[in-house]
Amino acid sequence: MQEQNASLSPLLNPSLNPAAPLELASQKSGKINLLGLSAQQLADFFESLGEKPFHAKQVLKWIHQRHVTSFDDMSDLSKSLRSKLQDVAEVLAPKVILNKPSSDGTHKWLIQTPDGNCVESVFIPEDDRGTLCVSSQVGCMLTCTFCSTGTQGFSRNLASHEIIGQLWIASQKFRVTNVVMMGMGEPLLNFDNVVSSMSLMLDDFAYGLSRRKVTLSTSGVVPEIDHLGQVLPVSLAVSLHAPNNALRDQLVPINRKHPIEVLLAACKKYLIVSPHKDITFEYVMLDHINDTEEHAEELIKLLQYLPSKINLIPFNPYPGAIYQRSSNNRIHRFQRQLSGAGFVCTIRKTRGDDIDAACGQLVGQVKDKTTRQAKHREKVNKQDV
Repeated sequence: MQEQNASLSPLLNPSLNPAAPLELASQKSGKINLLGLSAQQLADFFESLGEKPFHAKQVLKWIHQRHVTSFDDMSDLSKSLRSKLQDVAEVLAPKVILNKPSSDGTHKWLIQTPDGNCVESVFIPEDDRGTLCVSSQVGCMLTCTFCSTGTQGFSRNLASHEIIGQLWIASQKFRVTNVVMMGMGEPLLNFDNVVSSMSLMLDDFAYGLSRRKVTLSTSGVVPEIDHLGQVLPVSLAVSLHAPNNALRDQLVPINRKHPIEVLLAACKKYLIVSPHKDITFEYVMLDHINDTEEHAEELIKLLQYLPSKINLIPFNPYPGAIYQRSSNNRIHRFQRQLSGAGFVCTIRKTRGDDIDAACGQLVGQVKDKTTRQAKHREKVNKQDV
């Protein structure tokens, strides 16, 4: 076994494996977790064992299509290979500690990580599709002022097996046709693990989704938008939420580093490789903050030369929130103004709000490495006095 582990050492060195290091199933076992390995990583893994790389396709099917975690049950592998795998590897899925359905069919999972953190993922059923909202970080590095997740602070990035594990769990119960990287965290700040996970979502030997059916939502990490376009262009959604820099600086503070004009330039560049002919812009509706006729007119001028779809998101309040949801009248007036200017503009249905699974409500349980949780609790306590 020592010789086998020694042969794996190059794969455990990120500098020798740019696709990211292989992940341990647990520090205690010291075994490699195959759940999060991309097809190429898995092929490299088998070669490191002195085995043929085609076994990667067999194991991908067993893990992701048949949800098999025991090597003993992988019947098309030789007994000697199964024995070898048991010595050095495991298929270890994330631990579900809450499995909660909503009255509208939405389903939420609270998933516990080995370090005691928890993240959430949500399945949203529709007549023609089933969409899974996936988290990429424990908490969030960013501080968007209208987002409940942002108040939880930040602990760490999720490993690739913790990201793809959310789809592995959901696909055992539901038919998942679409995945949106819109859960907890900013996906582009966990670039390698997110890209590795999405490659599994697209792989025909794993989940076989098309690039059009996998959407990454970003608050505007411009350098990584360019990087994503180079390595794995999937559908792109941008959390815009304001039509000018002054307001967006307040709502989405990363705008101070990557202002709107820089962000839109990156979006135009991304359209060259995007599986869609347009970019989806998400716009949360905050009462008397960003929902006036003047704001709509600004947004029309801002996006007039960029192929765009606009998704209006009614704000979902949470304890301590400093904003209110725009009235239905204001939301529909905003939509009519944008539609009248020729934009495809939709209003997102609020789903799962009875189980706190609606957009902006995912919080999990975060061992905060920042001070945001404490500050938020202090603010809520003052409001309650």
